[in-house]
Amino acid sequence: MDTEPVAVARRLADGVLFPAALDTDRCDTVPVERLDALADAGLYGLAVPRSAGGLGADAATTWAVQEALAGGCLTTTFVWQQHLGAARAAAVAEGPVRAWAPDLATGRRRAGVAFAHLRRPGPPALTAAPSPDGDGGWILTGDAPWVTGWGRIDVVHTAAVCGADVVWSLVDAAAGPTLAVDRLRLAALDASATVVMRLRDHRVAADRVTSVEPLAEWLARDALGLRGNGSLALGVAGRACRLLGPTPLDGALDAARAALDTATPATVAEARADATELAVQATAALVAAGGGRSVVADHHAQRLAREAMFLLVQGQTAAIRAAQVARLTAAPTVRVTPGP
Repeated sequence: MDTEPVAVARRLADGVLFPAALDTDRCDTVPVERLDALADAGLYGLAVPRSAGGLGADAATTWAVQEALAGGCLTTTFVWQQHLGAARAAAVAEGPVRAWAPDLATGRRRAGVAFAHLRRPGPPALTAAPSPDGDGGWILTGDAPWVTGWGRIDVVHTAAVCGADVVWSLVDAAAGPTLAVDRLRLAALDASATVVMRLRDHRVAADRVTSVEPLAEWLARDALGLRGNGSLALGVAGRACRLLGPTPLDGALDAARAALDTATPATVAEARADATELAVQATAALVAAGGGRSVVADHHAQRLAREAMFLLVQGQTAAIRAAQVARLTAAPTVRVTPGP
């Protein structure tokens, strides 16, 4: 693991993001200054190869950076996190779309993503068809139900299904005759400016396509990559633990991180569920410890508790959902013996 980006992320989390997190939470859209701070530190290029102008971070470094930033401000981190895969995809793509890589690596241009619908069963929510002009472009139609960072991003790295394949392209993040958005109002991370993106016969030029790959291959790779979002839960839990002071939860945090780091595709859902359950427990403990002031809008405890709630559904698959529900519906331990 490269420790320098991690150290930078920790300094930003403690010195920039956390002190402003309550203000960010109350904003309509995450202040651009928070995102600029991450760009100025080079973190928008975290996952981009060094040959394309990025930091070339390995997986362990990326996870640690995400955890550190999430402990500062989950809203800012969530918007920034969406950019990482898009920036890397442009950098390793073949063809003219690679021209986007330098600006994405530096954060001069910023990206969101639209692919959560690929995990859903049933007919594809968003489809692609070859352009009838025969120019290598595509026509996209359907809805992307979860696009984050609207108003702070330039493009959306969008997945659309064509038969057994998935077409990935950079769609301009701008409303128009064939692209509309509906803002979602969220109980937590509302400043992430998350929208439903609706495309109707929306044309994407050939030079915006990052790849076309079998959907089955993407789903298999996605299963291997589910560890990353667990870092967000670790970050929220870690901040709650720091605010609480020493408790047995500190050891549980280390154990949850180790379980995620060593998880296999067969065990990652359980490890993710463990991490999220810990975030819920740690933030609930922080609320209890703070008493009535914890539910006042300018207290970090209520913000962190809402962020933990958000993480129960973020990046969720059917297996993760089942594991989370099983934990949270298990009969609690009753420590007080009923009287006669």
